[in-house]
Amino acid sequence: MLARVMSLATTTLPTDPDALRAFAARLQAELYAKTLHIEKLKAELALLKRARYGRSSERIEQLELLIGEIEADEAEQGAKESASSPARREATSSPPRGRQPLPAHLPRERIEHEAACACPACGSTRLSRIGTDEREVLEYVPSHFKVVVHVRPKLSCRQCETITQPPLPSLPIERGRPGPALLAHVLVAKYVDHSPLHRQSTIYARAGVELDRSTLADWVGHGAALLQALADGITKHVKAGTALHADDTPVPVLDPGRQRTKTGRLWVLVRDERPWGGPAPPAVTYLYSPDRKGEQAQALLDGCRGFLHADGYAGFAKLYVPAELAPLTEVGCWAHARRKLYDVHAATNSPLAREALERIAQLFAIEAEINGHEPAHRLAARQELSLPKLDTLRAFLEHSLATISKKSSLAGAIRYSLARWPALCRFATDGRLEMTNNAAERAIRPLALGRKNWLFAGSDNGGRRAATIYTITQTAILNGHDPEAYLAGILARIADHPINRIDELLPWRWRPSSEAQASTEKAA
Repeated sequence: MLARVMSLATTTLPTDPDALRAFAARLQAELYAKTLHIEKLKAELALLKRARYGRSSERIEQLELLIGEIEADEAEQGAKESASSPARREATSSPPRGRQPLPAHLPRERIEHEAACACPACGSTRLSRIGTDEREVLEYVPSHFKVVVHVRPKLSCRQCETITQPPLPSLPIERGRPGPALLAHVLVAKYVDHSPLHRQSTIYARAGVELDRSTLADWVGHGAALLQALADGITKHVKAGTALHADDTPVPVLDPGRQRTKTGRLWVLVRDERPWGGPAPPAVTYLYSPDRKGEQAQALLDGCRGFLHADGYAGFAKLYVPAELAPLTEVGCWAHARRKLYDVHAATNSPLAREALERIAQLFAIEAEINGHEPAHRLAARQELSLPKLDTLRAFLEHSLATISKKSSLAGAIRYSLARWPALCRFATDGRLEMTNNAAERAIRPLALGRKNWLFAGSDNGGRRAATIYTITQTAILNGHDPEAYLAGILARIADHPINRIDELLPWRWRPSSEAQASTEKAA
């Protein structure tokens, strides 16, 4: 808790020069702490405004980073004050009130500190115990390697001379060195934790295990080939959904022929029925393509039927017409429409843009109340509450458009919404639909974070491998699994698993072993 800045009007200033200097130092420290607190509140307010009116972009990540830096400044200032003040150090020696207890499932290591043999005040040895204080400290034990030696005795039959031997356990790479847990760790480190193979090689070398980048790359290639059938099973499940979410993001790809990078695309398709209590498990599939041509979007959605939440990308347009025969019905994204208006408001502080944002925020507030309810309840609430607000919002946008310059950025933002109005209002006609395409944007986010670390894909095949592993790991996460524990369990058996029973290994059907379950609970 930050101390209040002392009021000079009510405080008697010391006359001793040293005491006065100490007083001034304390006052300066308190002013600095208060300034930090104000800056933190400003950053948090900006973050809340972005969350309500703005886009989920890198700007939000920057605000969160700023808040983290301010909090670190506060902690550093507090540590300096504690170091300079014995009384304050004594007051902060016990854990703060209200702190959450450390997780009960973590192993406990007790360290008994020996008590003094004599009283430090008088030297008497007549001491009696009156109680015990315990303080829990969270510590980290680095991960480690181990070598598993499979010993298989050979037996010879004395009667018929037949030699028998126990079979070798299933390994992900035949005659390969990595066990399933190690291969799972390499894949998750690369595609979930965004650590490139050359960085992993350096980390493993610090543990005394030399694994060249080329060796790790060989393992990744084998692992992706082994897991392709599982990714195909997830894709089949996703495409069977009736309300899907689609999006795409650019991926820099090396192009040795031209000695520079080209721009590939990673497409995402999400099936998530949890907002309306649907019975199907959530899943996501990714597709890599070397370009963004319309046929790539159509390949992503080949065989899909029902509704598609998407932005205004023209490549999806052929899937919506003719309306009476089209396989998919377009559902517009209010997050995209709101983003256009927010950008105008952020740049110009337009009152019309702000009012439009506030009207859209009312629609989002209704959605927050009905999230998770069954489709009939959601539809009834939208018909009663959302449709009237949509009608008044459209009238407001049309009136505003008539009063401003047609070449202004605000006019462009308004036209974006009005041109897509039927699609933007479609969520109010079916309880299974969403107001936004945020499900797809959330699925894209790990790719955007990874791109900052690995910078580019090595080839088109590298993009396809990434799509395969992302499909499996992100679907595992959607179903509440630790992706590393899930992959380790799957890789321990998939090499010998019948291809016609691959559905048994899908994330929502997988049950972790007791050891893996403990790992998942720890991660949670």
